Amino acid sequence: MRPANVADYRELARRRIPKVLFDYVDGGSYSEATLRNNSADFEKVALRQRVLVDVSSISLKTRVLGQDIALPMVLSPVGMAGMYARRGEVQAAKAACKAGIPLCLSSMAICDVEEVVKGCGAPIWFQLYMLKDRGYMKELLARATELGCPVLAFTVDLPVPGTRYRDIRNGLSGDTSWHLPLRRAWDGITHLPWVWDVWLNGRPHVFGNIAPAVPGAKGVDQFWPWIRGSMDNSLTWSHIDWIRENYPGKIILKGVQDLDDARQAVRSGFDGLVVSNHGGRQLDGAPS
Repeated sequence: MRPANVADYRELARRRIPKVLFDYVDGGSYSEATLRNNSADFEKVALRQRVLVDVSSISLKTRVLGQDIALPMVLSPVGMAGMYARRGEVQAAKAACKAGIPLCLSSMAICDVEEVVKGCGAPIWFQLYMLKDRGYMKELLARATELGCPVLAFTVDLPVPGTRYRDIRNGLSGDTSWHLPLRRAWDGITHLPWVWDVWLNGRPHVFGNIAPAVPGAKGVDQFWPWIRGSMDNSLTWSHIDWIRENYPGKIILKGVQDLDDARQAVRSGFDGLVVSNHGGRQLDGAPS
């Protein structure tokens, strides 16, 4: 198929990567109602069209958080992108740089922040959650600062991990059933281009940014217990000062859905807001 739009690229991805990975990146939590509403409600938005306006010379350039960009767009953080394509985060960063827009790297990326910055040759934005291990969190912030990351996307819309039924069915949620290796082997055999591109030539398959905190982990599955146990669900507005003390760049609050929270974020001195419900991947039933 020759892709013409985003839906076509989604279909190509569905064919190309193993089902367990496609369902992880494509799915939402619980019944996926919020995920569906995100798309359906966005489609209802109509654009105002004015006529008889000179559009012979137009530009989409703008300035965001002190950075000049070619389009009013930022590539959002995507966890495990390096499992969908060979060193996927580096590929995405190179594409973003070529297009003149920022990429925000997920803290749960396969490629660590050092590899991505080196690969694209330019500073990137960095995304991070509040971790219980403040010492390691401080190390991550120091690494991002040393590499010149100008913006931190501090994500707060994950008070508890979402339950994704697709992941449970596919065994991605920590299932150790005896038949799981057989299912995954079949998933790989039926997606041989992915096996060659990613499984054989895209290693190492670890969460690069957090690998030093889990030194014994050899594969993605072995990181999940640490990740699930590290999210600090005691996070409140009182923790913001600690973030500011350990990160000198601009900080945006990612995951705002309520007007009162937006006002509080302004009072707390954030440089920007990302209105987001985490793509419907964590708390189902949230507003679209």
